[in-house]
Amino acid sequence: MKKVLILMLLMMMGNIDITKGAKKVSWKVHTLFSVECQNYFDWQTVGLMNSYRKAKQPGPITRLLSCTDEEKKNYKGMHLAPTFEVPSMSRHPRTGDWYPAINKPAGVVHWLKHSKEAKNVDWVLILDADMIIRGPILPWELGAEKGRPVAAYYGYLKGCDNILAKLHTKHPDLCDKVGGLLAFHISDLRRFAPLWLSKTEEVREDKEHWATNITGDIYGKGWISEMYGYSFGAAEIGLRHKINDNLMLYPGYVPREGIEPVLLHYGLPFSVGNWSFNKLAHHDDGIVYECNRLFPEPPYPKEVLQLELDANRRRGLFISIECINTINEGLLLQHGANGCPKPAWSKYLSFLKSKSFAELTKPKYVTPATLKMMDEEIIEAPVDRDDRKAHPKIHTVFSTECTTYFDWQTVGLMHSFRLSGQPGNITRLLSCNDEDLRKYKGNDLAPTHYVPSMSRHPLTGDWYPAINKPAAVLHWLNHVNVDAEYIVILDADMIMRGPITPWEFKASRGHPVSTPYDYLIGCDNELAKLHTSHPEACDKVGGVIIMHIDDLRKFAMLWLHKTEEVRADRAHYARNITGDIYESGWISEMYGYSFGAAELKLKHTINSEILIYPGYVPALNVKYRVFHYGLRFSVGNWSFDKADWREVDMVNRCWSQFPDPPDSSTLDQANQENLRRDMLSIECAKTLNQALELHHKKKCPSADSILISKGDENTEERGTSKEIGNTDASIDSITNHVATNNSGELASVQKEELSSVQKEELASVQKDEIPKSLRFWVVFLWAFSGFGFLVVIFLVYSGHSKRRTRMKHPSRRRRSFQSGFMESNGRDRHGRDVDL
Repeated sequence: MKKVLILMLLMMMGNIDITKGAKKVSWKVHTLFSVECQNYFDWQTVGLMNSYRKAKQPGPITRLLSCTDEEKKNYKGMHLAPTFEVPSMSRHPRTGDWYPAINKPAGVVHWLKHSKEAKNVDWVLILDADMIIRGPILPWELGAEKGRPVAAYYGYLKGCDNILAKLHTKHPDLCDKVGGLLAFHISDLRRFAPLWLSKTEEVREDKEHWATNITGDIYGKGWISEMYGYSFGAAEIGLRHKINDNLMLYPGYVPREGIEPVLLHYGLPFSVGNWSFNKLAHHDDGIVYECNRLFPEPPYPKEVLQLELDANRRRGLFISIECINTINEGLLLQHGANGCPKPAWSKYLSFLKSKSFAELTKPKYVTPATLKMMDEEIIEAPVDRDDRKAHPKIHTVFSTECTTYFDWQTVGLMHSFRLSGQPGNITRLLSCNDEDLRKYKGNDLAPTHYVPSMSRHPLTGDWYPAINKPAAVLHWLNHVNVDAEYIVILDADMIMRGPITPWEFKASRGHPVSTPYDYLIGCDNELAKLHTSHPEACDKVGGVIIMHIDDLRKFAMLWLHKTEEVRADRAHYARNITGDIYESGWISEMYGYSFGAAELKLKHTINSEILIYPGYVPALNVKYRVFHYGLRFSVGNWSFDKADWREVDMVNRCWSQFPDPPDSSTLDQANQENLRRDMLSIECAKTLNQALELHHKKKCPSADSILISKGDENTEERGTSKEIGNTDASIDSITNHVATNNSGELASVQKEELSSVQKEELASVQKDEIPKSLRFWVVFLWAFSGFGFLVVIFLVYSGHSKRRTRMKHPSRRRRSFQSGFMESNGRDRHGRDVDL
């Protein structure tokens, strides 16, 4: 009886386990890894296959084997793993380029097209050969979803943040720094794999941008082109990853507390005590086919206990020896399968066959902490992982006014701020008078602090909008409790390309950082002697400013007062004194800054690698953090001047865009200086258009519609009808979209497009009017019928009262007749509506 009860209990437990298991493996998963016909990949295959079996990874595994016909003749390792042969692309068939890493995406594409197994699978797990699986890896348990694959974090792919991404994908802001472990839904993989291959080819051919400072490739040879091909291909179709930095660990690294990695990637050298291992040292090692030879044995677990006292670091050492021991165990088993004689006894072989080793290497399972995905802020912002020191808080500010001219600049700057990885918050200092603020539509474009406008000086009546910048900073400091140690001050007409931090550019208290403004010649002549008691401390700086909050609090009032002082000094507006080509005192605010700082003897660190004007030739190997498009710039026959767009409402007129710059593929490759210059100019213009496009996607219902606000309608000419007014507003919107930099060309384009556009718009107006007329007649007939009904009822009841007894039955008949009349009249009314 007891045996029966125990058996029933076991069956119940088994049912529970089976139910759980059924839930876990309700989808089919297939594991892939890519190799070539070389000894180097054979011993890696043996290690991976042994770990696959030990970890009890669900589903089949397939080795994608890339071999040339010549290599296949002498290849001995067909039996090492379930294999699907794919054509070798190590030597590219079109370019002749030798790049074996391209076999990975090429192999996946071939498998998807020609493998029967690819037709009967839900999820695909893609690994590298130099990996060890420690426990079952189920994509759905990791959090993978259709449209959201899971991947490991490859933070060194800095090309996602610079010109490389902008050159090779339409959506550089969607570039994820990922690789290693890839968990895909099969439908996503089918859509993505061809782009993975084509983008790899594209990046590999872009030798101009192989430099370490662009790609992060320490060899500068384009060796990680396949990794960028993956990231750029995914970005191209908007495939965003769930990024996990816990699932995979490099042996030699210390795991985070509470984290149980399920995958080891031994792509880097690692060591335990005096023992070390580097896979590159075994590139041509035929160890798989040399009976009973193993890699040098690592320290035993008892020895590791004595090497490290810190528990977590010791755990890292155990993981390192687990990696190499798993490879050696696989080699030992493979030698037996190859028919090798039984090896002689040794302490190390005894350990590999022991229960203690089996216990140490039993399957590991992901913990909730392991499954935690990285925050988006951590993914996008470059992080110095070796710097444990907490960085000071930063706040970025920029000054604008209540005009559409500043609105499109705000849209561009805010878009670039989000992409740049700039730490901290950003605030727009918005200067408006009461009348402008009432009409203003751009309140939601940025986090905003409102300040009184000083464009028209309250004392002198002087019109000088540039004074709003120091005035706004002073107002912000006086009215806001600023929770930051450093302030970064920008102009609205800037595009950020990367973070601007005090720790990178060495700002400190008393030593702000700024960019050179060499044309401020007034620092060297009588202007400085007139306006500061320390002319020798005058720095020719401006543009980007990084300043400690304490310095800014002392300095802001002087910045404003010195601006007023220089602006009032009309006797010294001359170009030979100020450098102002207009000789109108327009750069008085810049001198106000330099003279105010000189009063306090603030000594700037002047850095020429932070900011560049589009149209200027960039220095080699410099990653500029900011575009300042304050000056006209051009690429071939195309040009951009922000002043041309002063009166154009690019933000509120849906789908307005600046003229597209030339495609980078059309540029002359002969002159490298001009090429680098033009590439940056194109990048700046494209970023502005991308910002506008994203803004319009949020605000406008569709790209095909042209929306017109009531405010636009009211500003149309008085003599025209409302419909024609709407048409003109739409025409303006369309012609703004196709405008060129030349105002004469703009006028001609408007004239040419007017007739066709007007016809289309008038047609749409007429279509819109039809429903209005229908509604009018429906309401009119409904009211008329109702009135008629009341009249009939009145007549019936008045007649009934006169002939209450004598006409009783005829009255009923009349009411029936009248109701029938109303029904037929209703049907007739509906018929007329349809005719209308």
